[in-house]
Amino acid sequence: MLEEWAGPAGSPDFAAIKADQFLPAIDAAIALSRAELTAITDNPAAPDFANTVAALERSGAALARVRRIFWMLSSAQADDGIHAIEAEVSARLTAWGTEVSQNAALFARIAAVWKGRDSLDPEQARLVDNSYKGFVAGGAALEPEAKRRLAEISERLGMLGVTFGQNVLAATNATEVLVAEDEAGGIPDDLRAVAAAAAAARGLTGQLLFGLDRGTYEGLLTFADTRSVRERVWRAFTARCQAGPYDNYPLIAEIVALRNEKARLLGYDNYADFALEDAMARTPAAAAGLMERVWRPGLIQAEREAAALQEIVDRDGGGFTLAAWDWRYFSDRVRRERYAYDSGAIRSRLSLGKVRAAAFAAAGRLYGLRFTRRPDVSVYHPDVAAWSVDNDDGTRVGLLFTDYLARPEKHGGAWMGSLRVQEKIDGPVRPIVYTVANFTRAEPEDAALLSLDEARTLFHEFGHALHALLSDVTYPSLAGTAVARDFVEFPSKLMEHWVASPEALRGFGIPADLADAVARAETFGQGFATIEFLASAIVDLKLHQAQPPPTDIEAFERDTLAALAMPAAIGMRHRLAYFTHVFDGGYASAYYSYLWAEVLDADVFEAFTATGNLFDRDLADRLRREVLARGDARDPMQSFTAFRGRQPDEAALLRARCLA
Repeated sequence: MLEEWAGPAGSPDFAAIKADQFLPAIDAAIALSRAELTAITDNPAAPDFANTVAALERSGAALARVRRIFWMLSSAQADDGIHAIEAEVSARLTAWGTEVSQNAALFARIAAVWKGRDSLDPEQARLVDNSYKGFVAGGAALEPEAKRRLAEISERLGMLGVTFGQNVLAATNATEVLVAEDEAGGIPDDLRAVAAAAAAARGLTGQLLFGLDRGTYEGLLTFADTRSVRERVWRAFTARCQAGPYDNYPLIAEIVALRNEKARLLGYDNYADFALEDAMARTPAAAAGLMERVWRPGLIQAEREAAALQEIVDRDGGGFTLAAWDWRYFSDRVRRERYAYDSGAIRSRLSLGKVRAAAFAAAGRLYGLRFTRRPDVSVYHPDVAAWSVDNDDGTRVGLLFTDYLARPEKHGGAWMGSLRVQEKIDGPVRPIVYTVANFTRAEPEDAALLSLDEARTLFHEFGHALHALLSDVTYPSLAGTAVARDFVEFPSKLMEHWVASPEALRGFGIPADLADAVARAETFGQGFATIEFLASAIVDLKLHQAQPPPTDIEAFERDTLAALAMPAAIGMRHRLAYFTHVFDGGYASAYYSYLWAEVLDADVFEAFTATGNLFDRDLADRLRREVLARGDARDPMQSFTAFRGRQPDEAALLRARCLA
């Protein structure tokens, strides 16, 4: 596990990786890294960029390989062997990270180079500044007792994050809804087939057994005609991790308290101030200001939408007030009746194979990329496919793994990661990237049907992958998606446009009139989508600003939503109890990032639409050169303005969401 990967395209041999090898491999890799750092700190020469910062960039290669494979498997293929050691792996890696960041001799050398950073080239200066700030954030400038406490906090937070994620995975796998055949009207055939097979495996006759990954959950809420089915599904999904063996509320209370203590040790008033210091927003006030400016028009639009939905309920003689489990179902009705938009008909054409091929084709037309299936490359599960990525002149770009179907070993949601990042500090190193999703299973895989939202998810994660694949920087710490949290979602949000345009939809064989109806129907539902998202983002930010941190997390969530006048018929997209972005990911205080990035993506997409050609190659080449290739080699606002010629236009977001 410590050796450089020698498989095709420089890939690892997953078949040779065993869970019981990880802990000794991590220990050995840490020992190698410690020796490399000792060589830096013992160097008698005065510290300079080459012998300190660049040397630090070169260190830790073996540990990076082991660590990246482990976290890939722990999220996408978390079998019992991985589960058993996940907490210990987190503890050892956290302890090592603390040892590095609190290494006084290493920090002294970094600080010396940082003081002379004005003499370096821009990319070197950026790396030095990032390195210095990273050491400070790790406690390098603290007194010994504060360092010790910060180390304890970091180790405990790592353990709590692992437990939180494992609870969400276990609770999701344990959450099922049994539906009688005579209650299943409206549910698409492919969802019924999976549920029928699950019921048959349990010996349940005349029943359908639905697991509740997000795709199935949203599909049932959209299509199930029986209101009681929709209610059972909604209640089961939104009640996860709030009681019983997988109760995450006590974990959240401890997490936010420890994060707050960490921030105050480092000199900040609260965790949000600490977390956003290097973001594009810079301050929680700026992030909150954007959300507030969007919340009000979103709420007004949501109220209009609710009235339209209630009108249909009343017209049908429903005799009930619209509830959260009704919204998607009646929204689909409105889109069909007002806009001739048939989500079921669209879904029937959006097979996984076609959507993936469309993503590859879009990258080809925009950036001149070609994707070739590599059956000779080792994969970690039969669902996974490997693809060589090349420029149209034949030069190699990197390797991409795709892993799209839901399975019990996989955490929920969708994400992108890197097994190896691009760099050229000692010659070109090509990236190895993976994208993961949880679409409802089908046989064969390519026949799995996706909703338009799920197709957007595939394109979204593919946008992250392109950001990593098209990186062109010198130093690995600056590569690809290693950018500010509220900038990283910009290339991925932007990529979503190339699946939902009428031109793209017609490419799936969707009739022109139905494809055109999508654009019209998109104007309906933006209020719901805005409020559903913002509720989660606002609660996240306020939770990490609260002084003192709350101990009753359920009450904090409830009271915050009440203060916002949250509509009863719209739920948070992610309730705190299963909000893995925030408590088992890197989005604490920063879930707003998707909205901030949407300002950028809406503005940039307007540049494409203004050309009259969504695949304008000159514009795409400039985007690749000024944004995607740059990674974190310069301030993200500089990258944006280099492409757009000005600061981002916030009004573009309101126009894109039909809230202007």
